[in-house]
Amino acid sequence: MARFHLALSSAAVALILASCAPTETAPTPTVAVAPAFQTQLLEDVRILASDEMAGRDTGSPGGEAARNYIVGRFEAIGIPAPAMGRLQPWEMTGRTRAGPKVYNGVNVLGMIPGTRVGDRYIVVTAHYDHVGVNDGQIFNGADDNASGVATMLALAADLKRQAPEHGVIFVALDGEERGLLGAKHFVEAPPVPLTSIAMNLNFDMTARAETDGKLWVTGTYQNPTFRPILEGIPADGAVALAFGKDTPEDTGSDNWVEASDHAAFHRAQVPFLYLGVNYHPDYHRPSDDFERITPSVFVSATSLSIASFRALDRALNR
Repeated sequence: MARFHLALSSAAVALILASCAPTETAPTPTVAVAPAFQTQLLEDVRILASDEMAGRDTGSPGGEAARNYIVGRFEAIGIPAPAMGRLQPWEMTGRTRAGPKVYNGVNVLGMIPGTRVGDRYIVVTAHYDHVGVNDGQIFNGADDNASGVATMLALAADLKRQAPEHGVIFVALDGEERGLLGAKHFVEAPPVPLTSIAMNLNFDMTARAETDGKLWVTGTYQNPTFRPILEGIPADGAVALAFGKDTPEDTGSDNWVEASDHAAFHRAQVPFLYLGVNYHPDYHRPSDDFERITPSVFVSATSLSIASFRALDRALNR
């Protein structure tokens, strides 16, 4: 996550988590997670945040390996590609510690049709890139943002079991840490018209909520109709939804409106929400490793993320 304009980048990962679908009578249920899928969820993060991925920098062999892994997970879950194809390559100038550099990145796409609103789409995003190797140290980016990709793929698996009401486009974005490059390209060349996109739901850093026990929801100040939809979702374990980081009073690093890929959608006047955890001591450091994730906390945050999507999917366009 690029909450600061640092030369260090954030990672995106793939994981798969299963949860029981919410009942029709409960408007905002939590999502029960089966132990077997918790194992897969954590295994996906472990692989994507391993030294073998070498920090998943955009355009690097490690980034390509991560991308191939995500493609494999989409295929295993059964998420088809949109008509434009599974991969969306792009070339853009991004930032580095040494100055501007041209990057060749690739977004990974999947799509599920909606059962009620077939011509409107929720675009779910999570970036899979990270900063690679700096000064001889590998920045594995387990929370930033292997966790967000994992949560996205967990949602994808849940939607394969119970289809969404809206069409859903999943995008594992590349180049976030180099300047939101993949998100900017997606908004410029989406697989459906921008006017058909109901909202963007962006996951970036969803694992380490133990800092304050909160999964933050940013964007309800800009899109106030979303907040009542989510306010009734109860806490899951030790993690609860919290709203903020998006008002004029939230300044500097406490304002996350421009902090991650959702900013590209916001600039294009597409409604957005961003779900992510607060800063922790391993943020943008080589110590952001798989071993620092508390499984129960990550599972709770992912369950809340899935419940949030389900609530939005039910309420939008009513």
